Amino acid sequence: MYAQIIDDERGVTLCEASSRNKDLRDRIKNGGNIDAAKIVGATLAERAKAANIERVCFDRSGFKFHGRIKGLADAAREGGLSF
Repeated sequence: MYAQIIDDERGVTLCEASSRNKDLRDRIKNGGNIDAAKIVGATLAERAKAANIERVCFDRSGFKFHGRIKGLADAAREGGLSF
């Protein structure tokens, strides 16, 4: 599970979070479940706040909004990101 915040105009990744990040691997037992998605979403929100990013456009790349996608989005919103 991974998520990125990208500046589309410049084509630059501003921040990212992934279940494969070394600092998150210890907290994640299985990288492909809802619990992992929530940790990734919360971490992305933390990193976005550190980069002074408050509002984003959520692109789920055609995936349905349930399960892991919903878990990631809900955790990011709880962390302070506005979609």
